[in-house]
Amino acid sequence: MTIDVVTFGCRLNAYESEVIRRQAQSAGLADAVVVNTCAVTAEAVRQARQAIRKARRERPGARIVVTGCAAQTEPASFAAMSEVDRVLGNGEKLERKSWQATRELLDRNAGLSLRDEEKVAVNDIASVRETALHLIDGFQGRARAFVQIQNGCDHRCTFCIIPFGRGNSRSVPMGEVVTQVRRLVQRGYREVVLTGVDLTGYGATLPGRPTLGRLVKAILKHVPELERLRLSSIDSVEADADLIDAFACEPRLMPHLHLSLQAGDDLTLKRMKRRHSRAEANALCEKLRKLRPDIVFGADLIAGFPTETEEMFARSLDLIDECELVHLHVFPFSPRPGTPAARMPQVAPPAIKARAKRLREKGFFALVRRLDAEIGVRRRVLAETGEAGRTEQFLAVKFSCPAEPGSILELAIAGHDGRRLLAGQGSEIGSQ
Repeated sequence: MTIDVVTFGCRLNAYESEVIRRQAQSAGLADAVVVNTCAVTAEAVRQARQAIRKARRERPGARIVVTGCAAQTEPASFAAMSEVDRVLGNGEKLERKSWQATRELLDRNAGLSLRDEEKVAVNDIASVRETALHLIDGFQGRARAFVQIQNGCDHRCTFCIIPFGRGNSRSVPMGEVVTQVRRLVQRGYREVVLTGVDLTGYGATLPGRPTLGRLVKAILKHVPELERLRLSSIDSVEADADLIDAFACEPRLMPHLHLSLQAGDDLTLKRMKRRHSRAEANALCEKLRKLRPDIVFGADLIAGFPTETEEMFARSLDLIDECELVHLHVFPFSPRPGTPAARMPQVAPPAIKARAKRLREKGFFALVRRLDAEIGVRRRVLAETGEAGRTEQFLAVKFSCPAEPGSILELAIAGHDGRRLLAGQGSEIGSQ
């Protein structure tokens, strides 16, 4: 029987799910469902629990293993679920020996109910000091490949539980990253996405302290056959000079940047313990637009952070226009136990919900404006499925004719449906 991996959360989790699948199979685990959880919001944890119950209903005889950030931060609560057979921490989930021990434990106790504490293999994530690169040949069902370059975070934003799930920042050496990118390109991937928890924290633990920008330039120099390199979310205040220069000079670095902004009000940012101001966020976006006019920005924004007034919230709304944000990830504030923000004066839930709705509505109109501007333009589009793909700016495109997943097409944009661009005639671009 197969191993199904259900993935929640970030692109890093998507990468790690492929490692999990390979390690679990190598260890001989069979007929299993692995739920790779996210802990960023209470809603993410709720969805993971829902997926676990659904998996048990649909595959009553399967072994259910829960891992990921939520498993790391609240292992006892998942072990207490009758549907769960095993809980693995983030420090254990990528190790073959952990999956070997899991298989042996479950085989040895087949048909028996384990005590909650027997189910759990979760160690102190803060003790982890290195991140090993796991070589992956491909990503099941995905047209683009992901490469983990960094894990963990040294910062302690007052709302964030992730450092407790991922530990402190640690980075993969540059040479290993370049080798993995080359390996994936040789296997046919034409776009690679660099992932991590705090990408701009890359290199701080490595000899010579290389920056994210230096890594990007090294990849593009040493893997000339790579056609598209993309970054996942970055912290705007830590964009280094080499990274900005790469956006200006390297057409293979995709003109799309997702920023961890969180709010547009300086007092809110201070209470969040963020390291940037509103002016600094605006300055970075303005600078990059001048250097790379076709760049498109996305951002994470939190609605209803503790103590946020209507006036403070209005500054987050205004930031969408000022930074010309197109791709929004809106998070209604969700207090995470153990974080400072959970102890601050809370905004009423109806107000949080209403503010999140207003952010999403404004984000929708910002996206529509961008889609309007694309009509009549020719774009290079990576086919994610036979029916749809993404432009270099990460705008979704619906094809008029079937395409081969993983191919790159040059398409004329004929219109849009409010969410996706609609492609007209085009042609396939051969790989380099």
